Amino acid sequence: MIRLKRPLTGWNTQSRCVAVGVGCTNSQINGERLVTKTRKILLLTFGGICLLLAVAITFTIGWRPFIGPRKRALTDRHFESTPERLARGRYLVQGLLGCESCHSPKQWSTHGAPNVPGMELAGQILPLAGLPGTVVAPNLTPDPETGSGTWTDDQIARSIREGIGHDDRTIFPMMPYDVYRTLSDDDVAAVVVFLRSIPPVHNPLPKTKIKFPVNYLVRGAPEPITEPVHSVNLNDALERGKYMATLGCGCHRAVEKIPYGGGETLSGPWGATVTSANITQDPSGISYYDDALFIKTLRTGYVGARQLSSIMPFGEFQNLTDDDLKAIFAYLKTVPAAKHRVDNTLPATYCKICKHMHGAGDQN
Repeated sequence: MIRLKRPLTGWNTQSRCVAVGVGCTNSQINGERLVTKTRKILLLTFGGICLLLAVAITFTIGWRPFIGPRKRALTDRHFESTPERLARGRYLVQGLLGCESCHSPKQWSTHGAPNVPGMELAGQILPLAGLPGTVVAPNLTPDPETGSGTWTDDQIARSIREGIGHDDRTIFPMMPYDVYRTLSDDDVAAVVVFLRSIPPVHNPLPKTKIKFPVNYLVRGAPEPITEPVHSVNLNDALERGKYMATLGCGCHRAVEKIPYGGGETLSGPWGATVTSANITQDPSGISYYDDALFIKTLRTGYVGARQLSSIMPFGEFQNLTDDDLKAIFAYLKTVPAAKHRVDNTLPATYCKICKHMHGAGDQN
């Protein structure tokens, strides 16, 4: 008997036949060749599919849903509380940034949707329709058990501008951290100082829970800030107006190809579904506004006798100074005019410009 010094695995049919001292038929040899060829084809096919999948992921959703969000390491920086920072932080939180719009329960039955007394910035489950799960605006008061009392200054700053929560989770991008990343270092410090100063409110809330696959897709949204964000020249009205409009007018900038042309549709407890208006100088926008009408609209929530929906945060914007409102309006007059009619008093019809259903949509 012939003793083999190595296993037969991997030999071709003819080699095995010679080793055992027998002849091989052509059918056996051809069969082995066919198996080998099939294996090569399958391996090449599998490799090609993997390559195509890798390319598709790279140029579509990216790899962040699988490897996690971008985030920087936390620092031990502390923002010193000064009267100037405290005042600036109050102005930003209660005015321009509209933090209370999401983080405070509202009395939606009242025009302007004032805060529920005693619950300012205490957080809530967001009452918006169509969200992919339960989105919670957390308690920002310094309560140590249910609020931000144990969060560091840099955890709060990172949450606001970079979309990574104090517990390292990805914040659902309904929180506009992609816009707030333009908030200067001085202003984010002022916001943190003000949040530290407000009365703590004990308000237990569940955690945000986003449904699959959105919970993975949102991991691509956070972007770390690794360079200083300098303050704008507040003495330049247009520069100040651009800064403030960028931070405060996001709903009107939702459709990328028509910035400030409106088109974001919102449904919730304020009543009928509404779509953000065109605030450019096109005749379909607010070309008929002057400084006085712009200021009056943002202070009262009325355009003449027409009442605006309370989802428009005029309850917060009324806290802005006349000079800042004029600066915002001055900047808006410089942005490209966008032809896009939105009229929330009319029945919703399809709009080919923003691809949404809204009043006067068929007139575009």
